[in-house]
Amino acid sequence: MVESNGAELTEHEAELYDRQIRLWGLDSQKRVRLARILIAGINGLGAEIAKNVILAGVKSVTLLDDRKVTEEDFCSQFLAPQSSVGTNRAEASLTRAQNLNPMVELKADTEPIESKSDDYFKDFDVVCLIGASTAQHLRVNNVCREANVKFFATDVWGMHGFCFTDLQKHEFAEDVAKYVVVSKPHEKPKSETVYSTVKCTLEFPPYQSLVDFDCKSTSYARQLKRNGPALPVQRVLQKFRDEEQRDPAYGKREEDLKKLLQLRDSLVPELIPDKSFDHVFAQISPVTAIVGGVVAHEIIKVVSQKERPHRNVFLFNPDTCCGFVDLIGADK
Repeated sequence: MVESNGAELTEHEAELYDRQIRLWGLDSQKRVRLARILIAGINGLGAEIAKNVILAGVKSVTLLDDRKVTEEDFCSQFLAPQSSVGTNRAEASLTRAQNLNPMVELKADTEPIESKSDDYFKDFDVVCLIGASTAQHLRVNNVCREANVKFFATDVWGMHGFCFTDLQKHEFAEDVAKYVVVSKPHEKPKSETVYSTVKCTLEFPPYQSLVDFDCKSTSYARQLKRNGPALPVQRVLQKFRDEEQRDPAYGKREEDLKKLLQLRDSLVPELIPDKSFDHVFAQISPVTAIVGGVVAHEIIKVVSQKERPHRNVFLFNPDTCCGFVDLIGADK
């Protein structure tokens, strides 16, 4: 049920978050202030998401990453200073992240996600995985569904962006516009826009529905023609990560391009042109800004229970430089 809670904002918090309170209301900001967020994978995309949710004023953010800072990170990772090459990526990002908003509790966790017990993920309100394997997505999503924790899986490969959302059964409030005629009889018709708040509920399918989805089905042909092959490209890139235990690397460009085309031919033949894999290396800063902004906005909408969330896949198509939302594995 969408309702208020007993949380109270201090005078300083009310002043700091004044613009947000005016935008989505005091009760929504109180719910945001209680949210505990886990961001697993602090690459460029993870840094962008962390920045936005920290500035929004959530209760706490845990940055989980066992990887080291590399020079490749500086294509888009702005929280880790260049002097931190070779150190843990989560720890290196902590100081700049904390400076964004000292009132948010921040923690760096340097352990691999595989070492975490199921109970670890149940301590959060939102879990966001970045750069994870399919097996990790499935395992963590199942845990989140058992504990009613909101789940996000998101990635950027070069110019390709992707986000999957599983909110299970999500309740939220939405402002609906109605046009009311205010003119009198025999006068020129005149109307005013009146907004009313409506409580809504949406059901979301698990990540398994995305794994099982057939991109080659005739029912999906119209979406492919309209939006391009962004979803099949995501499937090939995810399969590459699962098999190689890494993402395509510019230093191995020719070798990795050959592998990607082989995967395409085995998974989704004839759906993806060769040129679609020209720009899948590293994370490009403008794309992480776009995708990270979208994902962070969705997280804030979810914890504030304000506005209709995307349901349930967001994709950024580099050919058109546009993002779009697709419904995969659920009834409309």
